[in-house]
Amino acid sequence: MFEQLSHRVLSMWRRARGKPFVTRVATAKLPTEYGEFEIVAYQDSLDGETHVALVHGDLGTGENVLARVHSACLTGDIFHSARCDCGPQLDTAMRGVVAEGRGVILYLNQEGRGIGLANKIRAYSLQDEGFDTVEANERLGFAADSREYGVSVRMLLDLGVRSVRLLSNNPRKLAGVTGDGLSVSERIPIEIPPSEFTRRYLKTKKDKLGHELTSV
Repeated sequence: MFEQLSHRVLSMWRRARGKPFVTRVATAKLPTEYGEFEIVAYQDSLDGETHVALVHGDLGTGENVLARVHSACLTGDIFHSARCDCGPQLDTAMRGVVAEGRGVILYLNQEGRGIGLANKIRAYSLQDEGFDTVEANERLGFAADSREYGVSVRMLLDLGVRSVRLLSNNPRKLAGVTGDGLSVSERIPIEIPPSEFTRRYLKTKKDKLGHELTSV
């Protein structure tokens, strides 16, 4: 409960402060199997977290930039867990940005919809007992989704982005990445076909979290 309250207070402080709270701290080239990116590290002065942006190509005027705002998922992105669609979504976004010729992928350090890695694994254990992903988070004392996207707005603005074509199935995310001169010109679905392991998870995201998914 304390962690949940602290997160809410921090989010309120960010909004009330109305000033940049992320600082660009490092930049380097990052060749990948999909193409070459520039990786930019940002430090959040309010909670000390480090987030990164992957930038491909010349962003030009910063209008209508293809973008993905991706929350860290160690199990899916690194270990290729079949419990979620996070890893395939990230891969699809990287391929899409390179195919587009320009774009940005933000990788935000907010594991488990904002509850942290240890609590995410606790939630997995509850899911093994039969609870869905939302019920598991709530039984641990957290909101169904504790992520906060104010940091993404500051990062995109720092990169010169003014409007994005957002790769997301989550309509609620549009409001999170809008403001301070940044707008969403289009939402582009990034739907991964369900498997025997992800079907219930995706249906829960659709039914309880409002994600627009057509295959479940």
